[in-house]
Amino acid sequence: MENLIEVSHITKDYGDNKGIFDVSFELRKGEILGFVGANGAGKTTTIRNIMGFLKPDSGNIKIKNLDSWQEAEKTKKYIGYVPGEIAFPDLKTGTEFLKSQAEFCGITDLSYANEITKRLQLDTSANLKRMSKGMKQKTALVSALLSNPEILILDEPTTGLDPLMRVSFLNILSEEKKKGKTILISSHLYEELEKIADRVMLIDKGKIINITDMNEIRNRPVADFKIEFNSKEDYEKFLLLDYKITRKQSQYNQVTINIDKKDIQKLFKDLKNFDVKFISEVKYTLEKHFIKIIENQKENKND
Repeated sequence: MENLIEVSHITKDYGDNKGIFDVSFELRKGEILGFVGANGAGKTTTIRNIMGFLKPDSGNIKIKNLDSWQEAEKTKKYIGYVPGEIAFPDLKTGTEFLKSQAEFCGITDLSYANEITKRLQLDTSANLKRMSKGMKQKTALVSALLSNPEILILDEPTTGLDPLMRVSFLNILSEEKKKGKTILISSHLYEELEKIADRVMLIDKGKIINITDMNEIRNRPVADFKIEFNSKEDYEKFLLLDYKITRKQSQYNQVTINIDKKDIQKLFKDLKNFDVKFISEVKYTLEKHFIKIIENQKENKND
C-alpha cells in the first residue's frame, strides 16, 4: 500500500523531557490513522512538524515524496487541516470566511460545503470571533473539506462538539474515507478512534509506544466473560475447572475468565451444571489494549 506520509525518526526537543523523540510512522493511502495520547504527550507537536509549521531537530518527513519543511508550500496543496487551536482571520462571519477560503482555492461550487454545513447544523452567519468552540470546530472542518483534499489532518477535531454532532462528524469522515481520502486524526477519546480508524498509534512522553491494527481489537480470537454464581459452593467448584481465570471476586461469587472463542460453546455446556446468577461478556477495548501494553513495558523495565 502506498505511503502518502512518511515520518522518519523526527525529534523536536524543547528540553525538560518535553517534545517528541525519534518518532517514526507512515500514513497509508486510503486509511484512517488514529493518534491517541494524553494532553502534552506530543500529538500536536508531531502534527505541526508534518504541516511544516515546525522544523524537526533531526529526522525528516515526506508528504507525497516532498519534504514537509523545505517544500511546505507544495505539500499544503494536498492537505485539509483542522488545528487544535483555531484562530480565524479578521472577517465578520463564518460565511465570509468560507467564501474567502473558496476564492483562495479557486473553488466556485460550494454545494458540498453547504451540505456539510447543514449536517453539522452550523450557522455560518454567526460572528466569527464570537463563535463557541464547537462552532469554530465545525467551521474549520468545512474549510478543510472545501478543496476536496487528498489528505486530511485533524488535531482533536471533536473537542467542543456535543455527542450527536460527534456522531455526524465521524460519519462524514467515514464517507470521506470511502471516497479515497487519507486521514490522520488525533484524539484523547479512544472510543471515537475505535469506530473509524484502521490503525491507532499511542504516543506517551513524546515517544510512539505502539501502533495497533484495529483488526486485532475487532477480530480478537479470545473473549472475556464475567460469571456470577448464586452460591459460594458453585463458585468454588467452577474454579477447579480448566479455565483461565483473570480475576476473582469471592465476596460476590464472581469470576472473570479469558477463553478462546472456539471454546465458548463448551463453556456454556459446562455452566449447565451450575446455578448461574448472570454471565456477561467483558468488551475488550482499545483503551484496555493500550493500558496493558504500557503496564507490560513498565514491568519489563522493572525486571
